[in-house]
Formats: sequence, structure tokens, C-alpha cells
Amino acid sequence: MPVTLDDIKKVIAPDIDNFEKKFRDSMKSNVMLLDSIMSYIVKRKGKQIRPMFVFLSAHTCGDVTEATYRGAALIELLHTATLVHDDVVDDANYRRNFFSINALWKNKIAVLVGDYLLSRGLLLSVENNDFGLLKIVSAAVREMSEGELLQIEKARNLNITEDIYYNIIRQKTASLIASCCAVGAASVKASDENIQLMKSFGEKTGMAFQIKDDLFDYTSAQIIGKPVGIDIKERKMTLPLIYALSKATWMQKRKIINIIKNENHKPKKVAEVIAFVKQSGGIDYAIQKMNEYKQSAFDLLGAFPESPYKNALKQLVQFTIDRDK
Repeated sequence: MPVTLDDIKKVIAPDIDNFEKKFRDSMKSNVMLLDSIMSYIVKRKGKQIRPMFVFLSAHTCGDVTEATYRGAALIELLHTATLVHDDVVDDANYRRNFFSINALWKNKIAVLVGDYLLSRGLLLSVENNDFGLLKIVSAAVREMSEGELLQIEKARNLNITEDIYYNIIRQKTASLIASCCAVGAASVKASDENIQLMKSFGEKTGMAFQIKDDLFDYTSAQIIGKPVGIDIKERKMTLPLIYALSKATWMQKRKIINIIKNENHKPKKVAEVIAFVKQSGGIDYAIQKMNEYKQSAFDLLGAFPESPYKNALKQLVQFTIDRDK
């Protein structure tokens, strides 16, 4: 049987329990409306993969400290702020099957809530002199914004090469997981070399994670509970499609690009693109690349001594590519 997230979490269960209490405290506000919204955000927490990466990385490099808890909270606060703002930008009414903040309280309040979360994260670091941790996470938020904007820019012309795709997902997704691992290592005063190793490990894991996410667009909706072809409808060029187009004839390429540009609202046409990608080997190629990034992440962990925490990190990497949603 595959290892579940709960199995992996057992190794750091006390850390996660303590973190949840500390994180709830860091979200409190004297403004009743804001406090209600903060309670709503805390209740709809996801899989907690980001805090898990922080604590497992910290334990792999040393002993968890109060700075580790603050680092995990900083990442959650800043990341949650970006998600709240993203939902406003995307006009999204749901996040993880819950109503989004903007759906319940409208855009103006959602933007202000995002700003509040951002300020809480900044103050948490500044008040405790965690400037090193703040630098790591702030750089990741900057990269996430740049990655999103680069993707939007390229989506207009559908001219994304494989190299540009890797650059986009490195910034958009991998930078955050890299910052989780770097923050974990930095919070226990690991050497600069080990902090960099952990950051690289997180980046490789994040690359594999995003390729897996992009593969869902070509997988049965019954398995993952996500509409198939959503990326095609949004004109997002992901690895399976990029590879398939690179192997296509000029006429095939022209036809597929035309569907994505002008007929992406037609289910039959979207199904045609999905069939083209599958027949061209795009799925197999993306799986191969995902596994290469996974192996690179495992190789980087080889520099650290054996421990239950290092083993759990490897299991967490495997989970990211075995997950079905």
C-alpha cells in the first residue's frame, strides 16, 4: 500500500499540533470582521504540505526551534495572502471546495484581508529579528509573482518552449517549496551549504509536483475530481502539450494552436487536443521528466545523515508524484 500523508505526518505530529496552535494565535485580530475571516481561513486548512516540508527539513538538519515555528507561520501567512489575492484576480468562487474569501465577503474585503495576512507575516519576522527567514520567503513571493506574469505574457502568443515552461514552474511553484526547505534548515542554524542543499532539494521536488499537477489535465476526471482540459481552456501551455507540439508537423501544429486560441470553449475540440497530446507521447514524456526531477531530489538528500525525518522527506516527495488530486 502507498504511504499516506497521515503516515508521513506521524514523525512530526507534535510539531504540527504545536504549529497549528501558534498559527491560530498569529492570525488573531481585534477587528471582529477580520477575526471571523481569519477563523474561516484556519478552518479550511489544506493538506499542510508546506509546514511538513519546513519541519522535516529542520529535523533533518538539526533540532526544531521557536524560529522553525515562526518560519512555518511566515510561509503560511504570505502564501495564504497570495491565494486570497489570486482568487480576486481569477474571480474564483471556490478554493479547495470551500467558498473563497471574495465569494463570501466581496473583492474589496478580500484584497484587504490579503494585505493583512502579508503584514502579519512581515511583523512576525521583524519583531523576532528573523531577517534571514524573511529574506528567503520574500524572494519566493517575488518569484511566484514573476512566474505568474511570465505565464500570462506567454499565454497570449502560445509561444512557450520547454525551457520557458521550466522557468515558469520553477518560479510559480517550485520556489515556494524550495523556500519551505531552506527556511527549515536556516531556522536550526544549518550551514550555508546545507541551507542551499535543502533549497535545491525543495526546488526539484516542486518541479516534479507541478508537472504532476499539469498531467491531471489529461487524466480521467473521475479519478481526480478536476475538470479535464481546464488548462487548455485557459490557454496554459504545459509540458505534455509543449512536447506534443514540438513533434508535430506544421499543419498539425497550426490546427492545434487554432483550437486553443479560438475553439477552447468547445468540449469536442478540447478532447481533440487531449487525444493529440496522448498520441504524440506527451504524457509519457512529462512522466519521464517528473521522475527525473524526483530522482534529483532524492540524490540531493543523500548528503544528509540517515534519520526518520530524512526518510519521511523522501516519502513526501514520492507522495507528491503518486497523489491522485
